Amino acid sequence: MSNEIEIGRGKRGIRAYSLDDVAVIPARRTRDPRDVSLDWQIDAYHFELPFIGAPMDSVVSPATAIALGRAGGLGVLDLEGLWTRYEDPQPYLDEIARLGEDEATGRMQEIYAAPVRPELITARIEEIRAAGVTVAGSLTPQRTQEHWKTVVDAGVDLFVIRGTTVSAEHVSSDAEPLNLKRFIYELDVPVIVGGAATYTAALHLMRTGAAGVLVGFGGGAAATTRRTLGIHVPMASAIADVHAARRDYMDESGGRYVHVIADGGLGTSGDIIKAFAMGADAVMLGSALSRAHESPGQGWHWGAEAHHPSLPRGRRVHMGTVADLDALLFGPGESAVGEVNLAGALRRAMATTGYVDLKEFQRVDVVVAPHQYHTEG
Repeated sequence: MSNEIEIGRGKRGIRAYSLDDVAVIPARRTRDPRDVSLDWQIDAYHFELPFIGAPMDSVVSPATAIALGRAGGLGVLDLEGLWTRYEDPQPYLDEIARLGEDEATGRMQEIYAAPVRPELITARIEEIRAAGVTVAGSLTPQRTQEHWKTVVDAGVDLFVIRGTTVSAEHVSSDAEPLNLKRFIYELDVPVIVGGAATYTAALHLMRTGAAGVLVGFGGGAAATTRRTLGIHVPMASAIADVHAARRDYMDESGGRYVHVIADGGLGTSGDIIKAFAMGADAVMLGSALSRAHESPGQGWHWGAEAHHPSLPRGRRVHMGTVADLDALLFGPGESAVGEVNLAGALRRAMATTGYVDLKEFQRVDVVVAPHQYHTEG
């Protein structure tokens, strides 16, 4: 049955839902939260938390990548960010935190105009590796061909190719495009790619041999893609569609499992919980982790789109700081707005609905409850 609706006589569109539009339904059976496991594994790498720090300078530094790794999660360093452009990026982080609203975008464009230095890519990866945690770094598709060998030679464990949108087939009249399938086949480390927001796009990315697909386009606290380009896919529908693509790809490939990682629009524990309910195996967190006292953004949050040299599609936003990273992840929480004890909230939701692991929780029942009709706080 089609879920297309008529927008006007000349156009029809698919009805899509945001995470605010859905809610998880309690079940007849409950569990003890202490029996719930949040473990997940991608390729040979096992994690006790399904939380991935987004490759954004306001969220992940070498120090926070190490701290998140020791807590059981994974931090992904932006290998085109300040940490690979400057020997000491702290003065620039301090300056970005002090900038006025009217001058932030222009000054950030100037700061990020400095070139990426391969020796700093090597140094940052080696710093994280020396701490004994899993090492993950991210490049955009445009820079992957230029820097991938430096990244792999430095000893990265998981390679992330992340953009606003990433396709398996990029057509350009100016340059030889990145052939993802050939690239991933020849690489010796597992690759996570994205974003993708539709069934078809995700299926094509899975066929490249990627170990994981990032789901999301146009969302996130710091993104203005919808306002700038008019492009946006609500996250609940996007995750569910990519989850279906993964199911069908398993049948097509004879059982190969590609991990679905929700990326964007996950600012509170409730959003995170509903992302798993829609079919995610893990979540990539930006704004949710930017509120930690240790985060390099000092309460401010921005992504690469905010300082694009010609068409910014994001902004620097003030999230504030609410807790140390450990309390942010594990509590105790001192507020009831879903910003602290993210792991505890996920564990509690799974226990309340009767599930003890994340793959089981993907089967939980949900309802459509459009947020504009909500009256409770």
